[in-house]
Amino acid sequence: MQPFETHTGVVVPLDRVDIDTDQIIPKQFLKRIEPTGFRQFLFFDWRFQDDGTPDPEFALNRSEYEDASILLAGRNFGTGSSREHAPWALQDFGLKCIIAPSFADIFFANCFQNGILPVVLPEETVKILIENSENNPGYKITVDLEGQRIWDENEEVVTEFNIEPFRRHCLLNGLDEIGLTLEDEDKIASFESNRPMHGGVLPS
Repeated sequence: MQPFETHTGVVVPLDRVDIDTDQIIPKQFLKRIEPTGFRQFLFFDWRFQDDGTPDPEFALNRSEYEDASILLAGRNFGTGSSREHAPWALQDFGLKCIIAPSFADIFFANCFQNGILPVVLPEETVKILIENSENNPGYKITVDLEGQRIWDENEEVVTEFNIEPFRRHCLLNGLDEIGLTLEDEDKIASFESNRPMHGGVLPS
């Protein structure tokens, strides 16, 4: 997993509330078990019209947001089923940070496990950022996980956010659950080499 330290990127606004995981990645696309190959299916029912052509009005289809790496959304983002495919699809699309007034708990935790930073900001601040990104396509902000601060390129919007210290440590160092375990690889190997086998016989 790639560490997240400081990221500056174009913001794409998705001014909707209660966006659930079935809208993020519809259930018919959950057949893959690898965390890649989901880019084309992200927000599928919103990105594409009934005839299969892209909806030109949907933000993620607009050329001015094609390089976006930070998503702004309304409250309660990621509600619904616990599918890990949701952060997989967002990451595969190139999104590194999701900012919203609130998140569903399981989705929030899944983001950290997959290298995406979910940031909770007051609803009024999110609305300001959404307005700025809608009025000025290509609008950029910087997200500093180390300092837990966000600012835009004009430094007109500067705000702080809080991340639980353990999750912050893991994301700063690119550690998922496997990575955390491997930090103690030497201790684990030592324990295994000295652990009696069944019958009380030590391994050779």
